[in-house]
Amino acid sequence: MYKDIYIIDGLRTPFLKSRNRPGPFSASDMATAAGKALLARQPFAGSELDEVILGCAAPSVDEVNIGRVAALRMGCGLAVPGWTVMRNCASGMQSMDSATANLLSGRGHLILAGGVDALSRAPLLYDERMVNWFSDFAAARSLPQRLATFAKLPFGSLLSPIIGIMRGLTDPVCGLLMGQTAENVACRFGITRRQMDEYAARSHQRVIRSQKNGWLNTAHDGLAAEITPIYDAKGTLYQADDGVREDSTADNLAKLRPFFDRKYGNVTAGNSSQITDGAVWTILADGEAVQRHNLKPIGRILDVQWAGLDPAEMGLGPVHAATPILKRHGLGLNDLDAWEINEAFAAQVLGCVEAWKSEQYCRDRLGLDGAMGEIDMEKLNIDGGAIALGHPVGASGTRIVLHLLHVLKRTGGRRGMAAICIGGGLGGAMLVEAL
Repeated sequence: MYKDIYIIDGLRTPFLKSRNRPGPFSASDMATAAGKALLARQPFAGSELDEVILGCAAPSVDEVNIGRVAALRMGCGLAVPGWTVMRNCASGMQSMDSATANLLSGRGHLILAGGVDALSRAPLLYDERMVNWFSDFAAARSLPQRLATFAKLPFGSLLSPIIGIMRGLTDPVCGLLMGQTAENVACRFGITRRQMDEYAARSHQRVIRSQKNGWLNTAHDGLAAEITPIYDAKGTLYQADDGVREDSTADNLAKLRPFFDRKYGNVTAGNSSQITDGAVWTILADGEAVQRHNLKPIGRILDVQWAGLDPAEMGLGPVHAATPILKRHGLGLNDLDAWEINEAFAAQVLGCVEAWKSEQYCRDRLGLDGAMGEIDMEKLNIDGGAIALGHPVGASGTRIVLHLLHVLKRTGGRRGMAAICIGGGLGGAMLVEAL
């Protein structure tokens, strides 16, 4: 970075677990609610933003450029451009990186960047043959033609809709569901079912601790609250992340059956991230905007890296993205004060830990002279992660950066890394400094 890029503030909605039916909020509902609350506590108006950038992996067909929809609904005005980015699980981090690039180039000075997804509203799809039948039926003009077409209705499995989110979570190149790629990572490093369940239980326990201590919903350590309460159309209040469970112990999680490889696998719904709805925003600014509006930054972006790897082991993406940043800055794993690695799967996070410990992996895949070392687990996901909170795909990349800054401020830390695995065989990482 040849000039300072500041994170001024950030805010998110509660993350709401999918209940096997459309949730109470659309993606733009959640983005609008969080954005309005965040802008309301700033010394500038939404119309003074240079642009709004929103990451979203699964926008609804009626709000495809959801960044623009949210910008208008938040009251930023007609003149503020709004646009949408998509890098699967890292869409929210990509929005922050896109904002950073525009701030560095001078094309903007004050940008709202975030991420959102309402995965509970992912569509149900029909087989192509069923779609063709609907087309033929719509084209029939006379009653005899319609009866003849109706007689050709493809009964049976074609009438059963395809679950869109399952199609979306299947890699089109390697043909594997994301959970099957997690099984691959577990197999490579010998990660056991017990280790996965213990890590998943740890995630729930740490989120529960953070909720009880008020680290998410109240102001602390000079920071405003991370979560804003939201109301649905019926007036129901949603104040907190609702996927966390106090009964998620390793022993209870051990009772669940493998989901992705039912015969030989160990990855279950309990040691995987949850299907969730949520939105999060951050405000990014350069020094000019900080001075103009007398802003008080909470952090600074020091570096960003994107990396590619085998889609069949996409969960190791954080290792491939974070390692070059560490090398550029002459840092070891534990020279940082905190780490946030998005918990797509317990096997995937534990796989990243093992990859850095492996002499062979670091030499063969990362081009290093030897192993990076063993990360201090007390610095990793201090307040839990997506296994307990959920993973609204487009939002998670922004959430881990924002929460990392909250952790650093609360613990007195200075530098931290947020890293995320990305479907398709990618990894993203962002190095930040608390101010």
